[in-house]
Amino acid sequence: MSTVPFSYLFTLKRQDRVNEIVEHVMEIPDRIERISSRKAEKMGTVQKENCTCASREKTKPETAINRAGKREERKKQKRNIEFSDKIDSILIHPVLGIPVLFLVLYFGLYLFVGVFAAGTIVDFLENTVFGGYINPFVTAKFISIIPYPALQDLFVGEYGIFTQAVTYAIALILPIVGAFFLVFSIIEDTGYLPRLGLLLDGMFKKIGLSGRAVIPMVLGFGCSTMATMVTRTLETKRERLIANILLALAIPCSAQLGIILSILSGSPESLLIWSVVILLEFVLIGFLASRILPGEAPTFILEMPPLRKPKLSNILVKTYSRMHWYFLEVLPLFVLASVLIWIGKLTGLFALALKVIEYPTVWIGLPPDAANVFLFGFFRRDFGAAGLYGMHDSGLLTGVQLVVAAVTLTLFMPCIAQFMMTIKERGLKIALAISGFIFPFAFLTGFIVNNLLKLLGVNL
Repeated sequence: MSTVPFSYLFTLKRQDRVNEIVEHVMEIPDRIERISSRKAEKMGTVQKENCTCASREKTKPETAINRAGKREERKKQKRNIEFSDKIDSILIHPVLGIPVLFLVLYFGLYLFVGVFAAGTIVDFLENTVFGGYINPFVTAKFISIIPYPALQDLFVGEYGIFTQAVTYAIALILPIVGAFFLVFSIIEDTGYLPRLGLLLDGMFKKIGLSGRAVIPMVLGFGCSTMATMVTRTLETKRERLIANILLALAIPCSAQLGIILSILSGSPESLLIWSVVILLEFVLIGFLASRILPGEAPTFILEMPPLRKPKLSNILVKTYSRMHWYFLEVLPLFVLASVLIWIGKLTGLFALALKVIEYPTVWIGLPPDAANVFLFGFFRRDFGAAGLYGMHDSGLLTGVQLVVAAVTLTLFMPCIAQFMMTIKERGLKIALAISGFIFPFAFLTGFIVNNLLKLLGVNL
C-alpha cells in the first residue's frame, strides 16, 4: 500500500473547511427568513389584536344603535318589493289590467290630448294668436308687397303656405302632438309600456300580432309615419304587414285623433259610436288578415323592466326629441301639400279630383262640400281633420253626419308621408294594394254606419 502524500491530505482538509463555510453561508438566508417570518407573525398578531379590540370598541355602539334601523330598512325594502309585485300583477292581469288601461286612455288621451291640448290650447293659438293677430298682419303686408294674385293665393290664400300650412303646423298640430308625446314618454319611462304589451299579447294573437306590436300601435296614435317605420322591429314579415294595414286603416294620428275627440266630446253618444266602430274595424280586419295572409304566428319575448317613478329629465328629453323629429317631418309636408293644392287649383286637377270624390261623399249621406275633407286627408290626415273641424264650427253637419264623416275620415287613405314610408318598408306593390283596399272600404263603412243610424232612428 502506497503512502498518501502530505499535500493531498492538506488539500482534503482544506476542502472540508470550504464545505463547512459554504453550508454555513447557505443556512444564513434561511435563518434570516425564519426570523423575519416569526417577527412578522408576532407583529401581525399584535396588530390584529389591536384592530380587533379597536373595531370591537368601535362597532359595538354602532351595532347597538343601528341594528333596529337596519331591520326597519330591510322591512321597508321588502314592503316596496311586495307592493311593486302587487302593482305588476294588477297591470298584467287579463281582467284587472283593462280598467287601468281605460283610465290611462281616458286621462292621458281623452282629457289631456283631446280636451286640453286639442280644445283649449288649439283654440287659443288658432283663433286668438294666429287668427286675430299674426295671419291678418302677414296677409296685409304680403298683399301690399306682392301684387300678383297667383302668388298671393300660394302664400296667404285659403290654402296658402303661411295661412294654412304654417298655421296648422304650429297652432293646430304642434300642441296636440306635443301633448301626446308627453303622455307617451311618461308611460314609457314608468315601465308600463312592456306590461301593456304583456296584457294585450293574448288579444293581439287573435289578429296575427304579438304583444311586441303594442309599441308601434301606441306610437301610431302620435305619428303613423313613425309607427310604420317602427314596424321593422316586429318578428315576422306577416306580422309587419298586418301592422302596416292596421296602422294605415284604423289608427288615427295624434293630430287627427285630438281634433276628432275635440269635435265629438260635446256628444258622448257620438264619441261612443265612433270608438266602437273603429275598434270593431280594427279587430275585424286584423282577424281576417291573420286568417288570409300566410306565415307563422309570432312569438312574444320582451324584457320586463322594473316599475319606477318617471324622471322629469328623461320625459323632457324624449318629448323634445320626438317633437323635433315630427316637426321637421311635418312642416315640409304641409308646405308641399299647400303647393300641390295650389297647382291643382291652377290646372283644374284639384276641382276634377273633388268632383270624383263627391260621388262617394254624397253616397254616405254627407254634403258635397265634405269632399274637401277627404281630399285634404290624402295630403295629410291633419288637413282632413282640420277641414272637418272647420265644417263643424260652421254648423254644416248634423250630429249623424259628423259621426259618419269622423268614422270615414279615420278609416280613409294614409297620408302621403305614411304612404311613402310604406313604400320604403314594404314595397310599391304592397303600398298600392293597401291603399286600394282602404279607399272603398272606408266609404263602405261610412255608408253602413249612416244607414244603420237612420234605420235605428238615432238623433245625435
